[in-house]
Amino acid sequence: MILSKIDRLRDPAILVENGVYYAYGTGWVCYKNTSGSLDGEWESLGMVATVPKNAQTNYWAPEVHKYNGEFYMFTTYKSSENGHRGCTIMKSSSPEGPFIEISNGHLTPCDWDAIDATFYVDEEGQPWMVFVHEWTSTDDGIGRMAAAKLSSDLTCFISEPIELFRADDAPWANYCVTDGCWMYKCQTGELIMIWSNFAPDGYSIGIARSDNGRLDGKWTQDANRLFSKEITGNYDGGHGMIFKTLEDRLCLSLHSPNAPEGERQEKPIFVFIKEQNGTLVWDE
Repeated sequence: MILSKIDRLRDPAILVENGVYYAYGTGWVCYKNTSGSLDGEWESLGMVATVPKNAQTNYWAPEVHKYNGEFYMFTTYKSSENGHRGCTIMKSSSPEGPFIEISNGHLTPCDWDAIDATFYVDEEGQPWMVFVHEWTSTDDGIGRMAAAKLSSDLTCFISEPIELFRADDAPWANYCVTDGCWMYKCQTGELIMIWSNFAPDGYSIGIARSDNGRLDGKWTQDANRLFSKEITGNYDGGHGMIFKTLEDRLCLSLHSPNAPEGERQEKPIFVFIKEQNGTLVWDE
C-alpha cells in the first residue's frame, strides 16, 4: 500500500498519460506527478474545469477518461436550475484542462439526485454512463446504481436509465448509500463493479458482478470486500477506481480514511491488486 504525498483529496481518480500520473478529485482539482512513481511528488494544478453557469455547489468526484483522442471528465454538481445534484460530462484536448461542459446541463434525470458518474464502453462499442441514483431522491430512501447509453459524442443519453442494484443488496453493507462506481471487465468475461457503502467497521469497497457479463444482467454482491478497516486493521476508506501503473501493474486508488482522524486527512492511497479466479484481490 502506498500513502500518497497529496495532503488531502477526496474521490481520487487517476489518469496515466504520456508517462505522467494525473490525480483528479472533488473540487475539480488535479495533481500531476512526473516522477514515474506513485510515491513521488505531486504538483497541484488547481481547478482544471470551467464552472458551468448553473453549477451551484458539490463539484464532486471527477473522473477523466481518454476516448477517441480527447479527454472527458465525468463529474457531479448541484444545479441552481433544479436544485438537484446531477452528472455531467466535460471535455478537453489536454488532461490538464480546461474541461468545458459539452452537455446541456445534467445528463441524468432532472428530478433525481445523481452523483459519481463513470464511463463504460461495452463489447459492441456502445458508450454508457454508470452512476449513482442517490438515496436522497429514491422512493424508499435506498440508493441505487443506474446506467444509461450515451450518444457517440457523449453529449446526451440515448436510452432511459436502467437500475442495476440497490444499496441494501450487499450482505456486508448496513447503510442506504451507493457510492463510487467503477467498472472492470475480467479476463474470464465477467463484468464486475467496485463500489462503496458503509459497513459496521466504516466506509468500504465491495464487488458486484453481472451474471451475463453485461450491464443489463442480474447483479449479485460478493460477500468479501476489496477494502475495509477490517482488512487494513487501521483506517477505513472508499470511492475506489482501478488503473494500470507505468509498470503495468493493476492498482486501486481510493481515499482513506473517509473522514479526518486526528491529524490524518482523507488522502489518496494506492493498493496493488490482481485478477484471480474472476475477482479482484490484493497483490502485496
